[in-house]
Amino acid sequence: MDVTMLDAAFWMTCLAIAGLLILSGFFSGSETALTAASRGKLRSQADKGTKGAQKALDVTEDNERLIGSVLLGNNLVNILATSLATALFTRVFGESGVALATLVMTVLVLVFAEVLPKTYAITNPESAASRVAGPIAVVVLVFSPVVSFVRMLVRGILSLFGVQTDPDSHILALKDEIAGAIALGHVEGAVEKEDRDRLLGALDLGERTVEEIMLHRSKIEMIDANTPAREVLEACLKSPHTRLPLYRDDPENIVGVIHAKDLLRGMYAERDEALPDVQLADFDVLGVAMTPYFVPETTTLDDQMRQFLRRQTHFALVVDEYGALQGLITLEDILEEIVGEITDEFDPSEDAPVKSKDGGWVVDGGMTIRDFNRSTECNLPDEEANTMAGLVIHEAQMIPTTGQVFSFHGHRFEVVERTANRLTTLKVRPLRRAR
Repeated sequence: MDVTMLDAAFWMTCLAIAGLLILSGFFSGSETALTAASRGKLRSQADKGTKGAQKALDVTEDNERLIGSVLLGNNLVNILATSLATALFTRVFGESGVALATLVMTVLVLVFAEVLPKTYAITNPESAASRVAGPIAVVVLVFSPVVSFVRMLVRGILSLFGVQTDPDSHILALKDEIAGAIALGHVEGAVEKEDRDRLLGALDLGERTVEEIMLHRSKIEMIDANTPAREVLEACLKSPHTRLPLYRDDPENIVGVIHAKDLLRGMYAERDEALPDVQLADFDVLGVAMTPYFVPETTTLDDQMRQFLRRQTHFALVVDEYGALQGLITLEDILEEIVGEITDEFDPSEDAPVKSKDGGWVVDGGMTIRDFNRSTECNLPDEEANTMAGLVIHEAQMIPTTGQVFSFHGHRFEVVERTANRLTTLKVRPLRRAR
């Protein structure tokens, strides 16, 4: 073979290998940029008119197809570059060229086609994703038929082992990702505790039910509908609440909800200054009462808030599957799950956890586990019980007596006071970890 032609072929092969390594680096960097880029940031940039960001959003909509196309392109150029390098080194060095080609290509691919482009892409993934989205979209389109076949083959193989793939799983996991980012931000000091509680509270509305935050029926302030109007008026004036349920004969038989303003307006409209006592005696309280609004205890807080807004009401009575009264819930209760306790000059003071000298807290048994966690930065589970007393009863599998002590979930629980079957006061202290 002519030496000039040999030299030309040598340099052409070197240029081809270099070009393939550049392509490999492009595919590697693109994969990192498009998978690491925040879709939230890309959406923000796209809303501001950045076309590359919108293209990146479109490309990453189907991550499975994207990854398949990029890997296919990357493997093709790597295999081709390695084959050319092996042929080149074999021609120059003979049989030892195979080992030399393997060594040289491993170093070149590792440094210039993997580490370097991926390091660059990870430093600013959104910017890199916007730049590479256009060319990658063409690659995805070209390799789409092959990737579709490979995807079907892979899913078939995985199904043999009982593994089901869900291309939309990232959508379902988005809320968990946001919650995790907020919690991590709080740990690292970037998010304040109050902000964390508000954001996580808003995210949890769709997962929690009215049963978890309702006022239990044992604590509901009610008025017998047969009570004389004057006594009803006195009860409304003494109560810190503006809305009170009316029952007839049995507290389970709710016949209406009286609003203090409606009661006062009704009495004022029918007033008779000459005979006020007679007028009050004849006043029909049910005539100004609202129709009770009942909701099932399984309703999510998100749905219930929407219902409150749609019906333009703030008050609902909670019933179980048999229609038995379980409690009541207000719009304020739901909002408090986001912004924390809302109080005014008429609200009774809440029993917050009281810090004890030994590092624990004295808490009301009726306090919700969620409120306790918020106040103390503890992380007690609330899947099996809503209140602190309920958690102790669930874990103890009994109704403990005064003075009994239990240890679970990394805390020591002591029953300080019990009234009938209710645990009214508890003392909670974190267990000291053994060194």
